[in-house]
Amino acid sequence: MAGMQRRPVSDDRVFDAVIVGAGLAGVCMLHQLRRRGFSVRVFEAGSGIGGTWFWNRYPGASCDAPSIEYSYQFSEQLQQEWDWSKRYATQPELLRYINHVADRFDLRPDIQLDTRVAAAAFDEAAARWSIETDDGGWVSAHYCIMATGVLSSPITPDINGLDTFAGAVHHTGRWPHEGVDFNGLRVGVIGTGSSAVQSIPHIARDAAHLYVFQRTPNYSVPAHNGPLAPGVRERIKADYRGFRERVKQTFFGMDLDYNEASALAATPEERARQYEARWAHGGFTILAAYGDLLLDQKANDTAAEFVRAKIREQVRDPAVAEKLMPRSVLGCKRLCIDTDYYETYNRPNVTLVDISEAPIEAITPDGISTGGEDYNLDIIVLATGFDAITGALLKIDIRGRNGVTLREKWAAGPRAYLGLAIAGFPNLFTINGPGSPSVLGNNLQHIEQHVNWITESIEYLHERDVACIEASVEAENEWAEHVNDVAAATLFNACNSWYRGANVPGKPRLFMPYIGLPPYVRKCEAVVAADYEGFVLSGGAEQHAAITPS
Repeated sequence: MAGMQRRPVSDDRVFDAVIVGAGLAGVCMLHQLRRRGFSVRVFEAGSGIGGTWFWNRYPGASCDAPSIEYSYQFSEQLQQEWDWSKRYATQPELLRYINHVADRFDLRPDIQLDTRVAAAAFDEAAARWSIETDDGGWVSAHYCIMATGVLSSPITPDINGLDTFAGAVHHTGRWPHEGVDFNGLRVGVIGTGSSAVQSIPHIARDAAHLYVFQRTPNYSVPAHNGPLAPGVRERIKADYRGFRERVKQTFFGMDLDYNEASALAATPEERARQYEARWAHGGFTILAAYGDLLLDQKANDTAAEFVRAKIREQVRDPAVAEKLMPRSVLGCKRLCIDTDYYETYNRPNVTLVDISEAPIEAITPDGISTGGEDYNLDIIVLATGFDAITGALLKIDIRGRNGVTLREKWAAGPRAYLGLAIAGFPNLFTINGPGSPSVLGNNLQHIEQHVNWITESIEYLHERDVACIEASVEAENEWAEHVNDVAAATLFNACNSWYRGANVPGKPRLFMPYIGLPPYVRKCEAVVAADYEGFVLSGGAEQHAAITPS
C-alpha cells in the first residue's frame, strides 16, 4: 500500500465494516449488518450490483439450483411477494431479483459502484483495516468482509497469438452488456464447462457455423426448465420456513429427493427405473439417486454409464457421441445442467473439435490452428472458467499481522478456519472461503449461513467490547486437514477439477470446498456454543477508536 495517495472515497471514511463485492453475498451482508445498526460501506467494481449475474450475461446463462430455493431467506415478506417465473431462473430474472432486494430494503446508499478495492492492510495498533481503492481512495473499518464471489475471477487461457485475432474475443464471465450478434458468423467456443454447455445451443441457432473446441468432456443432465409446475409455488410458500429447514438437513442443501439406499444393492432393473425417473425430472437429482454414488466407484459406474448411454441416444453420429462421453467419475466435477446441449451436435452447422491429444497450437488473425487444421473464425468465445474460490481474493493486496500478504500465507495452498477466517488476519471474514461448502450445492444457501454467522459474531464482539477475532493456527490447520480427509473418503478427489485448483497452472492442489452441509453447520454452531472455540479473541475498548489518516 506504500506510495498510494490517501484521500477519502466519500465524505465518510470510517466504518464499522467494509464489504468487498455487491453480489448476492455482499447485498445480504450489508442488509444484515445495517439492520443491527452498524455503519457499512460496500465497494463494487462493476457499474451495477449483482455479482455473478451482473457479469455473466452470455446467452442461456441460468442458475443450476431451483430458483425457489436459490433465493434469500432473511425476510418472509420477500419470500412471499417474489414469484419466480421458471424452475431455474435465467440471468435477467436473477439480476432483477437482486436489484429488487436492494431497492426494497433501501441498500443502494451504502453501495459504491465502479470502485475496485486494490488493497487492505490490518493496523495492529488500532485493530482496524485500511482499505484502498484503485483510484487512490481510502477508508478505515473495524471489520473487512470479503464477498468477492467463488466464481468471479475469469481465466484467460495462455494461447499463443490470442491477442492477434482480428475478430472479437469474449469471455463468458465478462460478457458484453449490449449482447453479441452471432447471426451469419463463424464462431469458435473454447471449453465445454457449464457456461459453454448453457450457451452453445443458443449460439448454434444463430451462427453460420459453430466450432466447439473440447479438451475434456463434461457430464451434463437435462434441466427440463420451464414454468414452475402448477401448485409448486403455492405449496412451498404455504410453509416456506419448514421447507427451508428440511432442505438444510440435506447433503447439498437442495431438495433433491435423496435416496440413502445403495446402488449396488439394487437390481439392474431397479437402478434403470431410478435413473430414468431422475433423468425425466432433471437437474442434480441424479446425484441423489443412491447414497453411495459419490462414495463407491462401482456404484458410481452404474450412474455414469447410464448418462453415457443417454449421450449415445441423443447424438446421432457415433464418433461425435464417443468424443462427448466423459470417462471420469460422475459428480467429481461440477455436474452441468443443460437444455438441448447434446442435441445441438446433430445440427449441420456445428462441429466438435477434439483438442485432448492435439491442443490448440495457435490463434492467428484468421482463427484457430490445431491438429494440423486451420479454422477460420469471426468470433472466439472463451468458456474457460474461473480461478475458483480464491482467485478474486488473491487479486487484492491483503496484508495481515506483520505485513504478511494473503498470497504469502496461501503459497502452499489456501486454508481458512471454517472457510470464514484466516490465522494472522484479524477481523477479516471470507464469505464462502476455502474450507466451506460454498460451491457444493446451493451457493445462496451457503452464503446466507455465512452472513448470519458473521453478523452474530460481530454482535457478540461488540456487546463484549472485544476488539479482535482471529482464527488460531492450530484450528486452521486441523480444519484444513479435516476438509481434505472428508474429501479423501469420497470420489471427489478422483479427478482433476477446479474444486482442487487443477484448472489454474501453478495453483497448489488442495481440495477447497467442504463436503456436506449439515455437519458443517453443526460445526459452526458448536464453535459458537463453545465461546468461539478455535478463535483468539483479544483487545478492548481502547482499540475501537478510529485511526487518523496520514
